[in-house]
Amino acid sequence: MRWIRPLSTRVEETAELLGGKAHGLLVLRRLGLPVPAGFVVTTEACRAFLRDGRLPDGLDDELAAAVTDLEAATGRHFGGSQLPLAVSVRSGAGVSMPGMMNTILNLGLTAGATAGLAAETGDSRFALNSRLRFLSSFAAAITDLDVRRGTGDEEAQIGAVEDLIRQRCGRPIPDDATRQLELAVKAVFSSWDTPRARTYRELHDVPHDLGTAAIVQTMVFGNLDDHSGTGVAFSRDPNTGENVPFGEVLFGHQGEDVVSGRSLTRPLHELADREPAVWTGLLDALSRVEGHYRDACYVEFTFQAGELWVLQVRPGRFVGGAAVRVATDLADERVIGRHEALLRISPRHLQHVRTPRIATTEQVDILARGLGACPGVAVGRVATTADRAVRMAADGPVILVRPETSPHDMRGLAVAAGIVTARGGPASHAAVVARAMGKPAVVGIGDLTVDIASVRAGGRTIGEGTLVTIDGTGGEVALGSPRIVTTTAGGHLRRLLEWADDVSGDRSERDEARRLGAAHAVLRHD
Repeated sequence: MRWIRPLSTRVEETAELLGGKAHGLLVLRRLGLPVPAGFVVTTEACRAFLRDGRLPDGLDDELAAAVTDLEAATGRHFGGSQLPLAVSVRSGAGVSMPGMMNTILNLGLTAGATAGLAAETGDSRFALNSRLRFLSSFAAAITDLDVRRGTGDEEAQIGAVEDLIRQRCGRPIPDDATRQLELAVKAVFSSWDTPRARTYRELHDVPHDLGTAAIVQTMVFGNLDDHSGTGVAFSRDPNTGENVPFGEVLFGHQGEDVVSGRSLTRPLHELADREPAVWTGLLDALSRVEGHYRDACYVEFTFQAGELWVLQVRPGRFVGGAAVRVATDLADERVIGRHEALLRISPRHLQHVRTPRIATTEQVDILARGLGACPGVAVGRVATTADRAVRMAADGPVILVRPETSPHDMRGLAVAAGIVTARGGPASHAAVVARAMGKPAVVGIGDLTVDIASVRAGGRTIGEGTLVTIDGTGGEVALGSPRIVTTTAGGHLRRLLEWADDVSGDRSERDEARRLGAAHAVLRHD
């Protein structure tokens, strides 16, 4: 049995074998978009690993051959002291599980390779920062700790992370790139079975026996210089469905910084002025992927020294009013037909199409304002840690308030009615998980400070357990339980339901779900 497939347009296997992320990379390649060279270790290998407790026979030889091919394709040397090759190792299951499993960046930056990278670029600080990022992500993967980089002396931080690994594992990280890769694949496969991943699958009815693939790709260094960076982009606004690109970008950083929410991101459109060639390439990529999927799409990208690389693509999976607008607009643009537009909208979408909002009256006591990351209103008592959220949720709804969230907060995220973070933007871990769970969220509250049993914002301090209301559209956090209003049906919903009545032939007075359901029954019978 073969355990590895190249990221090549010749590969035809399904997302069940390759994982959704790798399958999307093949789509990007077929569309002629720039994708870093790499290969994928299949979900079959993961299932064998989980069953037997070790990597399957023959995988070590396949890894060596795949790395040799990668070296030939890039003209670089894995772990070498001259023209060193570094790779990312990312998880990618057949179904999306955002932020639940391990990612390791800059793997292969041994001590010698780091010196080689410094010599090649003439920037020793960049090389050390890249090695620190590798060690931190590797340590987080093999210890399951939330390992955070600090600021200042990279060499001192590198020593601290290496000491942590020795203490937790009883041995140092091997200074051998081949051995590092083997351990990284094991760590990615093992992360399929972590408590947070199992909790996520249980919440979303995902079978536990699918396993994840491991995608190995040549690194693109978004932290190289002022003309490098990383970001995420939707082809349309996920909050409204409007046909305008939406997302965020972080200059001089790597992708983990966007997802973690620990760094201040910039609006996506700032790329147009800072890096016009990257912006033009990104717009072209969004147009191509939307044309392929015939739907709004989400992409992750990195640019190094002004050159764009696309790292991930998937359909946008919009909800509520945004989903309705995208479906009707795509029908108007003749990308899909009206019947397909109707079938894309479920009763669940209709439940959220009229967005609840905090009523704007003088009596509303606004504690803080941030960025609305997932529409809706949630009312509950403040919990400042995931563990406290779990305990408090037994007595009523809670709002999880954190500096930022990570996969380690999964149990708290699962029970929370809403989510608030001090840091992060629309693509931060908190925002992505909130949208996946359909929970209102407010992120990026700049003056919010979260302590052990209290939070401070706007010059005021409130204790844990205080009742608050959050508006995931407008980004407000209000004290108490103010009046809630619901937006009226928009023109896109009215038109969609008119199409539904045309299909069913029934124009009697009924609620919206019945009108849509009658159309679905006719279309599915045909």
